This record gives sequence, C-alpha cells and structure tokens, in this order.
Amino acid sequence: MSVFTPVSRPELETFLAPYELGRLLDFQGIAAGTENSNFFVSLEKGEFVLTLIERGPAEDMPFFIELLDVLHDADMPVPYALRDREGHGLRELCGKPALLQPRLSGKHIKLPNNQHCAQVGELLAHIHLATRERIIERRTDRGLDWMLESGAELLPSLNQEQTALLQPALAEITAHKPQILALPKANLHADLFRDNVMFEGTHLTGLIDFYNACSGPMLYDIAITVNDWCLDEQGGIDLPRAQALLGAYAALRPFTAAEAELWPVMLRVACVRFWLSRLIAAQAFAGMDVMIHDPSEFEVRLAQRQQVALKLPFAL
Repeated sequence: MSVFTPVSRPELETFLAPYELGRLLDFQGIAAGTENSNFFVSLEKGEFVLTLIERGPAEDMPFFIELLDVLHDADMPVPYALRDREGHGLRELCGKPALLQPRLSGKHIKLPNNQHCAQVGELLAHIHLATRERIIERRTDRGLDWMLESGAELLPSLNQEQTALLQPALAEITAHKPQILALPKANLHADLFRDNVMFEGTHLTGLIDFYNACSGPMLYDIAITVNDWCLDEQGGIDLPRAQALLGAYAALRPFTAAEAELWPVMLRVACVRFWLSRLIAAQAFAGMDVMIHDPSEFEVRLAQRQQVALKLPFAL
C-alpha cells in the first residue's frame, strides 16, 4: 500500500471538522500512489480525496492550489482544494501539507481507443490555452538539468545495453537544450498518464494528480501524454490513436515549425525523464511495501523512439 504517512481516525476527524462537511463515515488509503499519501474519504456531504504531500517543498503548494483554481474556474474537470471555514485550502496533517479535494467520477481506461485519445488531446489543449497568457511559474524539479545529472549518476549502475541507450539520449538533451527551452510555453500537467484520467464510457470526467505540474514547453506535455496513451504492444507508437490525440489538440492550438522539428527529440526526452525517475524509485523503495512502476517500460519506449514516423499535424 503506497500510504507513506498513516492517519488515524481521530486525527482525521480533527482535521476534517473545520470543513463542516458532516460526520466521517469511512476512509481508506489509495494503493495507486507512488509519491504522495492519498485517501478516499466518505463524509455525510459527499465523497472526497485527501492528499498528504510527501515529496517537494511546502512552498510549492500555493502553486498547485492556484493552478487548479484557474482550471476549475475555466470549467475543466479537475480537482481543487476545498477551503475550511477560515478560507484555508492548504493545511497540515501528521506534519505534512494536506489538501482535501472533491472526488471526481469515472474510471481509468487501460485500453484507450481513438475517441478516448482525442478527448485527452482536446483537454490538454484547453489546459495550455487557459494558462499560456498568464503562466503560473514553477520550475519542475525533474527537468532537463535533473535528467542530465541523474542520468550521469545512474550510468555506472546500468548494463552495457542500457548504457548504449541512455548515453546518446543524454547527449541529445545537452545538444538541444537551448531549442527545447525556447519552445512555446504554458502550464503543464507533466504526468498525464492513463491512471490520472477518468472516463464514464467514452466521456472524459476527470483529470487528477497535478503534483508534477509546472511551467514549461507545451510540446513536452504532449510527448509525455502520447508516450502513454498511444502505445502498441511493443511499446511503439500506435499511429491512429496518436493522430487522433494530436489532431484534436492541434484543432485548438496549432503546432509551430519549431515544435514540429523537435517532436522526435521531445518524445525521447519524455522517455528519459520517466525511465530515470522509475530507476531511482526502484532503488529507493526496494523491499518496501510501496507501488513501484517498472522502469523497463520506458527503457523499451526509448528504444522504440529512436526512429519516429509520427509527425505533428498542421505545423505552421
């Protein structure tokens, strides 16, 4: 169970009282989390999710709250921090920053089709359009510099094949870093995987887990998303699903020529980011009762992205 900080019922009841949402009926830890402690909370006035922030400095929390308020006010299906009777959205529980948010309806999709992917592309475009004119600045703690530093540290522990895959990828990041940082920017979800989106049938009902959100190149967000939503059985890109996602996105925000040129590079950069973070997590939590995503998935995806047939549509 990926609950790093256990919470007792009396502690939770004390924490919840200022929200004035009625009596606590039930609560349970959510096993799917890999970085924060999350709980489903049932109160008399509804269903909620409690998150205890385990990674990152507390001073970043106002960014997440402000970003989710902006997206919620723009009618996007995202969670947002509920305020207590004093108007506080960010509070503390068990010594950790804590947020209480509405629980969104729907279920995760394991095998998305073209329609699912088109809706994801459309939502991602709406997020970028809602924030690109007034970007809320937050530098990611897992950006290009982190990739280069962490990759260099991990290289000695990798086998020959892994080294032959990672070393050129790190060199490519170094070579293209100025161009990547010059791409059009907005606020990014930066973790838009299938397990962070909910659907009812083919209708997208919720996008969750914004704790990797940051400001940065919009193309990076798109690459992360395509790398998870549009996979074939070998870890390559399923072209019909990817074209559905990119087409729906481009209908709202057309791509630029610079983005089209860097698209294959960015797909590889997005693979490096999650390969490295998963390798680090696997080492840190080895032998512990914590859900760890398989690092080899992104090793395979990076190998598959050495040649990219998929092009961005409608590049201007």
